[in-house]
Parts: sequence; structure tokens; C-alpha cells
Amino acid sequence: MNTDKIIAESIAKEYAPKDNSKIVALKKLDNKAKLPATIFTYSCGIVSALVFGTGMCLAMQVIGSGTASMVLGIMIGMIGLIGCGINYPLYKKMLENSKAKYAYEIVQLAREISEN
Repeated sequence: MNTDKIIAESIAKEYAPKDNSKIVALKKLDNKAKLPATIFTYSCGIVSALVFGTGMCLAMQVIGSGTASMVLGIMIGMIGLIGCGINYPLYKKMLENSKAKYAYEIVQLAREISEN
């Protein structure tokens, strides 16, 4: 077994022009349908977790001091907690809408691929 030949072929594959086959188009459509919901979900989750953490810091008086800081921290923490809680249902709804938008094209392309 010639390992030099295998390495040379794998490197050549990286630089060879990619063909725009139907499978590649199908994967691109699938990613196009899922990407907006995924980006929104990660962004919303990160922001909600940071808001929740800020509320926790205020409530435990890591930042700030006094009763007002604690009450404000509890309120801010609840906002962050609600944001974390509604993140997944929002993701499911956005993904469902996005899939419905691209469903006809994806199904048509998948049928073309399966028939060949």
C-alpha cells in the first residue's frame, strides 16, 4: 500500500473543482431553512443567560448592595429566566415556519434525486 499516493489523492481532492450536484443543492437548501432559527436561538440563549446571570449577581449582592439591589436582581433574573424558557418554543416555531417556506423545493429536489 503506497501511502504517498493516498496522501497525494486526498490533497488533490481538496483542490479539485467541486461539482454542483443535486445532493449539494439539497444540503444547501436544508441549511438555508435551518440557519435563521439556529442563529436566533443561540443569540437569544446567550443574551438570556447573561441577563439571568446579571440578575443573580445583583440578587446575591456580588455587584451592588442593599435591598433595592436584591429586588432589582430578582426582577432582572426573572426576565432572563423567562427568556431562557421561551427560547426553545420560539426555535421550534421559527424552524417550522422556515421548513414550510422551503418544503416544496426540498421535496421536489429529493424526489429527483431518489428517482435517479
